Amino acid sequence: MTAERAAAEGVTVSRLLDDLARSLNARGIAEPFSEAREIIAALYDVPRFWPLMNGAVEVDGPTLERARAAADLRAHGAPLAYAVGRAAFRHLTLDVDERVLIPRPETEQLVDLVLDEVGSTDGGVAIDVGTGSGAIALALAAEGRFSRVYGTDVSLDALAVARRNASLAASMLRAPVEFFHGSLLGPLLDVRARVVVSNPPYIALGEAVVLPASVRNWEPAVALYSGTDGMSATARLVRQAADVLAPGGLLAIEVDVRRASLAAELVSRERRFHAIRVELDLTGRERFVLARRHESSDGEGG
Repeated sequence: MTAERAAAEGVTVSRLLDDLARSLNARGIAEPFSEAREIIAALYDVPRFWPLMNGAVEVDGPTLERARAAADLRAHGAPLAYAVGRAAFRHLTLDVDERVLIPRPETEQLVDLVLDEVGSTDGGVAIDVGTGSGAIALALAAEGRFSRVYGTDVSLDALAVARRNASLAASMLRAPVEFFHGSLLGPLLDVRARVVVSNPPYIALGEAVVLPASVRNWEPAVALYSGTDGMSATARLVRQAADVLAPGGLLAIEVDVRRASLAAELVSRERRFHAIRVELDLTGRERFVLARRHESSDGEGG
């Protein structure tokens, strides 16, 4: 059905919900009605129950086309966020596609930890390393009290998505945000930061086979894999963060739950960090490593 025909026939949310559910069911999708509801709610950026309560609302042509395209992508195994082209992250709705990692709830918690650590003090630079969609950087700029927020990424494709999201979220940002191309902190080694935060790649190459197909076949490899042990990016990040952080600055990293203790030990071997701790995610798993840069330049005392 074309957009013009949809407008002429007055397709409603209720009809679209039924049509999508039938199409998904015919293609072997489990719980097709629930899937259809999720697609419509995501496209309208509304709660999941909204399609059920607003069935009489007429669907415009472009939204109808996007809904049908999203259902087709879901039938081919695409994650919901990629199918609808957007993902919720804290107070933001981000554009996402296969160029960037889909933001996870755990990463929302990482932002909470950073905001709790810095408190209500104004100023300073926050750097989001491996920014992807820009989720962490934009959340810190919107909710924090930083003077400036930077994001870096090795992928030019990811930076294009991040800059698009910064434009969409401009009215919500309390601090300016800039994005830089390069590996980890490489583009910003001359900056002195109050916070360095990152959700770096942390999956070992040999573990790809055990990942869900929705991750392995769709999400960007550069955002997932980090050498033969999964620790390569984290090790380099820790060394660079010790150079970039101002005295007393915060390092906050999301880590593989299976390697949290190894990540904490890695940070502890960098003498310029202290107050190292591992924080649990909402499911009780060791997910985050936090540390403070020593106040003294040589790493003694502080």
